[in-house]
Amino acid sequence: MLETLSGLWDALPEALRDPVALAAPFFVLMIGLEALAALLLEDDEQPAGERRTSDGRAAPRRGGYERRDALTSLTLGVVSAATMAAWKGLGLLGYAVLFAYVAPWQLPADAWWTWALAILGVDFLFYWAHRIAHRVRLVWATHQAHHSSEYFNFSTALRQKWNNSHELVLWAPLPLLGVPPALVFLGFSVSLVYQFFVHTERVGRLWRPVELVLNTPSHHRVHHGSDPEYLDRNYGGILIVWDRLFGSFQPELHRPTYGLTVPVGTYHLLRLQTHEYAAIGRDVRRAGTWRDKVGYVLGPPGWRPAADRVDA
Repeated sequence: MLETLSGLWDALPEALRDPVALAAPFFVLMIGLEALAALLLEDDEQPAGERRTSDGRAAPRRGGYERRDALTSLTLGVVSAATMAAWKGLGLLGYAVLFAYVAPWQLPADAWWTWALAILGVDFLFYWAHRIAHRVRLVWATHQAHHSSEYFNFSTALRQKWNNSHELVLWAPLPLLGVPPALVFLGFSVSLVYQFFVHTERVGRLWRPVELVLNTPSHHRVHHGSDPEYLDRNYGGILIVWDRLFGSFQPELHRPTYGLTVPVGTYHLLRLQTHEYAAIGRDVRRAGTWRDKVGYVLGPPGWRPAADRVDA
């Protein structure tokens, strides 16, 4: 079995040998430990009966798990690993052309500073890709499944998108500036591995200098909150400094209400990934003008024509 896996790994193009796959056993281990902690370390600060999920169940205690929710997240993650590999394979073709024929120079792949530049560059572009995903409805349709869980734990980190196309477009400046394509993908993998560990309620606020610079569980809990004061905040991947610089930072004031503002109310994998596309289609069909049709596609989630807002 190990030899087979090794052979498959060696058969992949070097740029697509994803460190996230190597980290997967540690993800599973951490999910198991956190789920065990949820059983053994009940938090009495907020009794479960004080809040309800969208389907009427008692809201989870801090760091709690629900079997169907966790299995849904894990399954979405497995499928996402396959779809991401396909998208990255497509992106590799375009990046190779940019790197080989368009970039004014080619940075050395074996220099430490090229690796550092790749990771920092991916993190900066991830911030903008993430911000766009929350502010452009068509892109939000690719991302909203990640926010659909009303639980916040390590399994939620694996509830990933199946369509990475807009990220590939936004990473393109890196190979265009001479960053080797393999290091672009490596930078994103480092970001994904780091972000797994900020999806937890078992870690409070960290040392202040850490909270000032890095994305932390406290910052990312805010990002997953559907409370008005938390919406569209804290987009950072590894660094939170981008949010502080560009005005999207929000400190954690109270325990967030997790999930979408309008819960999708299903564990069906395909519906979780596609229901927002279907909603966009319905809105576009009923829109009376081309301006409104474009607004429903490229406006922020929840956008409506001015006439509808006045009537409301």
